[in-house]
Amino acid sequence: MMTGEMMLVVLIIVGLIGHSHIISTAASILLILKLISLERYFPTVEQRGLEMGLLFLTMAVLVPFANERVALKDMSLMFTTIAGICALLGGLIASYMNGIGLDLLKADPELMIGLVLGSIVGILVLRGIPVGPLMAAGITAVLLKIIRLFFP
Repeated sequence: MMTGEMMLVVLIIVGLIGHSHIISTAASILLILKLISLERYFPTVEQRGLEMGLLFLTMAVLVPFANERVALKDMSLMFTTIAGICALLGGLIASYMNGIGLDLLKADPELMIGLVLGSIVGILVLRGIPVGPLMAAGITAVLLKIIRLFFP
């Protein structure tokens, strides 16, 4: 049976091999908290960590607006060009898939290992770029729905 500490070490190693520094760093921080007996903060990290991460991600995406690198006329392109409309649809679909990915990870957190390993194989074999666990979980959720549709 694998302990929590061993699982975190495996995630650190897998993250390092797959050049997923976010997975490695997150697992390292959790391992440190566990080793210095600060597990009492795990519920707070679990409840508020995603919100904090999304806050900082959203802030990073909005910096071009704050720096005035994106003007109002630039924003009009998203409604008047094929690329802009596709970008809107892409954002809509990605947000939906991230949401169902989050639901899947809440229900089956052990799938994270498969998502990370799949990302590593995608990086090494297909020369891909890691997109993060939410999008990978969203794609997994869609694949599971399709499989369950044909094989109930």
